[in-house]
Amino acid sequence: MTATTVRTLPTGESPEVPVSSKELRVSLTPAGSAPARIDGAWWPYSRDVAAELPALIGELDVKWDRITHVTVNPAYWPAIPRKVSANGHVVKVGWFKEEQDRHQVMLLSYRTGRWDLLVIPPQTPPATAAWLMAAAADPRRTATGSQLMAEAEHVAAETPQEKPEAVWDSEAGHAAPGALPASPDPATRAA
Repeated sequence: MTATTVRTLPTGESPEVPVSSKELRVSLTPAGSAPARIDGAWWPYSRDVAAELPALIGELDVKWDRITHVTVNPAYWPAIPRKVSANGHVVKVGWFKEEQDRHQVMLLSYRTGRWDLLVIPPQTPPATAAWLMAAAADPRRTATGSQLMAEAEHVAAETPQEKPEAVWDSEAGHAAPGALPASPDPATRAA
């Protein structure tokens, strides 16, 4: 029996896109970098760990050798399976509530070691997610996942946000507010 998993996608995207057809959103520290607290970032499309992990494992199996175990913190994952099938093999999934940072996923390989990735919440605005992806892939950083998330919130709060209307106006969507009178002057109306 073949099953197709469907993700819940951000607003504006097709509501029924198979998992395998979506681009994996992951950034990794450069190969050969000194060990760091975080080895990169992953921005899943949903909080469905069973649907999201196979694509991540499939990509990392190629880069880091065969992933055998994954652990998460259950704070943001509503259901955690004991195993997932990925890249033609079964990967054990576990969880640690107190011992693991809630914003990280740990991946293990018998042959090559351990990696920790920041997990960016699916609903994160793209600009914040891009900042987090770059920060987590910087081998000079020593922050944990939770520390990076707090720093991203601080950066987002200090960054002036452009109003959606201003973007629309600058793209010729309509005239800027105040550019036209609110109601036409009766003397200039065509009869």
